[in-house]
Order: sequence, then structure tokens, then C-alpha cells
Amino acid sequence: MSNTENPYVPLKARIQKIIQETSSPDLDVKTYRLSFEDGRSLEFMPGQFVEFSVPGIGECPFGFASSPLTKDYFEITIKRTGKVTDKIHTLKEGDFVWIRGPFGNTFPVEKFEGSDLLFVAGGLGLAPLRPFILYALDDTNRKKYGKIDMLLAARTSSDHCFAYEYDEWRAKGASVNLTIDNPEPAWKGLVGFPHNLIKDMEFDFSKLYAFLCGPPIMIKFVQGSLKEMGMPIDRLYTTLEMRMTCGVGKCGKCNIGRQYVCVDGPVFCMAELAEMPTEY
Repeated sequence: MSNTENPYVPLKARIQKIIQETSSPDLDVKTYRLSFEDGRSLEFMPGQFVEFSVPGIGECPFGFASSPLTKDYFEITIKRTGKVTDKIHTLKEGDFVWIRGPFGNTFPVEKFEGSDLLFVAGGLGLAPLRPFILYALDDTNRKKYGKIDMLLAARTSSDHCFAYEYDEWRAKGASVNLTIDNPEPAWKGLVGFPHNLIKDMEFDFSKLYAFLCGPPIMIKFVQGSLKEMGMPIDRLYTTLEMRMTCGVGKCGKCNIGRQYVCVDGPVFCMAELAEMPTEY
């Protein structure tokens, strides 16, 4: 449920902490740790999103980037790309913003219990997957899931988000594979695009679910590679966050056929998308 009975009314939130995620000169991504000024917690599940606004500037939808099990704050990861995000990136710790939500559906985490999990992310696409990753790796949930594999892609070694957590994820039994587009002198990870590299990974498709998020072209080609390897499309999931605006199904900008991404999504199974118009 929303943090307020009226989904149009935002609540005041303070920026507790700002984390600079990337260091390359042409890609600026920051994570904002927020808490509500009135002390309430925000109940959400992996896959959901909020509307983030700066008075006098505008409002944008962003998926949660933190664990739903953490109650004293929540995190939103934002790439600087335009008018609203430019303004957000000038904010400082202690400043206030306005939040309404949460909105949208969730990854059906209980459905995946007893199964292996594969997360494939491109750049900022890791942000909306991170809540599920943290949820699955939490001590209270880790035994509910089998193998957890990740293939995390970025243009350069300076563009991987949440790199400070990778060792902790590995310590909890996850396989974290990093790749960049082109070789770099000091880089010891993989080089290449996910749809090619994933062909070298081994999976038991009878008990695997995969979650893809990143540039649409990456999702398309990774989906194709997994299907060629024997992955059923009803075990593939993604999010369509880039299509949303109002968050409550009124503006119509995220409409695809009979679906509204902000209400019926943003999480979709690939089998659902196969029955929708190709405009997404």
C-alpha cells in the first residue's frame, strides 16, 4: 500500500546520505538514502517504485534500490540525464525532497522459492534488481533459494554500480561475474556483451528463473541467448520502468495494449510481453 491514503499527495523526505556510484566523466549515477521527516517507514517489495519530486522542478518515477527488509531508510539510485535529475544531482545530504508511493507490482519472490536465480544487469539496470538480490541474500531468506548467479555489465570498470557490495554478495554464496565492453589494462574480469558471455555459463533450466534489466537491446539479446540455451520464456522476468510517468495509470504514457506499465507492471514475465504489442 501507499505511504499515504491519497496516491497524489507526496510526503516530505530527508536525504540521509548520497553515494557516488560511478566515476567515469560521462556517466553520473548517485544513490540517495532517504527517510521520511515524520518518522514513518515505507513498506515495499522488490520491483516497486516511487515518484520522486523536487518542488518547482518536476517529478520522476524511480525504482527502489535498497532492501525491503531495511525499515529505517530506503534508497533510490538516479542517473543524471535531464532537467529533474540534473537538479536532484545538485542536492546535498540534509536537503528535502518529496516522495509518493510505493506503486506498481512486485517480483513474486515466494514463487521463486526452491529455485536457482540468475540476475543479468546492464549498468543502472542493477538498481531495480538490487532489492531482490538483497532480499534473497538476507540471512532470513538465503536458504529459500538455490544457486544465485549474477552477470553484471557496464561500459567501463568505472561504471559498475554498488561495487562496494560485491564481496559481501559473494560471501553469502552468490556468483558475481563482472564484464565491461572493451579491454582495460588493469581489468581482471570478463570482457564482452552479456548475450555472448552467458552462453559460457551452466544452468539447470528446470529450476532456474532469470531477471533481466538494462538497455532494451541488452534485454532482447540476452533473452534470445537464454531461449537458444533452453530457457522457457515464462521463467524470464524484466522491468519496464523507462515507460512510466504518473505512477497511477492516468496519464496514459506507459500504455501498451491493454496494460499500463505503472499499474500492471513494472515487473513483467517475458511470456506476458510476448502477448503484448511490440511497441514496448
